[in-house]
Amino acid sequence: MSGAENTGLERISKVMATRGLCSRREADQWILQGWVLLDGKKIMELGTKMAPHQILTVSPAAQRAQRQWATVILHKPIGVVSGQAEEGYRPAVQLVTAENRWSEDSAKGGWTPMLLRGLAPAGRLDIDSTGLLILTQDGRVARTLIGADSTVEKEYLVRVSGRLPAQGLKLLNHGLSLDGRDLRPAQVDWQNPDQLRFILKEGRKRQIRRMCELVGLRVTGLKRVRIGNVRLGALPLGQWRLLGEEEHF
Repeated sequence: MSGAENTGLERISKVMATRGLCSRREADQWILQGWVLLDGKKIMELGTKMAPHQILTVSPAAQRAQRQWATVILHKPIGVVSGQAEEGYRPAVQLVTAENRWSEDSAKGGWTPMLLRGLAPAGRLDIDSTGLLILTQDGRVARTLIGADSTVEKEYLVRVSGRLPAQGLKLLNHGLSLDGRDLRPAQVDWQNPDQLRFILKEGRKRQIRRMCELVGLRVTGLKRVRIGNVRLGALPLGQWRLLGEEEHF
């Protein structure tokens, strides 16, 4: 095709991800399965592009497979890493066992080995932090939580020591930068004399600990209690439950 004819064409996998149908990786899998149709015809070649006026559909088989994807809510303990095992530390996914499922979990479906297939953390929680960690098979959930344009709120309870200067709380809410980049506005307030609540819409590496250091505080304990509309609640330490059908981030 000429340059003029290529104008406006986009990879089908990118279009599917942008529309929130699935992740790009999953789009490629669907294409290889023959589950993606362009103007009513199956697309089987990865990298195929489409024009804005063309009609993109997916087969019911893809939609059925998507409904089977699971998202796990885990209460991560200190000393467990969010992702791959490192330096002998246990990865969070190893806690997703039949024995560790919360007895009060009312979501449909039980534990099977298939639950672990493709299950990956959607975001991270430092090894020395505890609280809510999301692991998912669903690329849409991962994109919502950790995509470059994500603005999902994450709430933390943070124990601190040290003395906060007069303008310190104001700076924690807005005015700090890390690694040469300004931080997005946050919501930070005191819960009691030694505990702050942070609500963030981003997740830089060790962000809260580094923010506190910039204003003369030292973090002695950090617990994530909410992501979007999903709360840790009474989920016991080291146990997990499935995301309920009525829950959304």
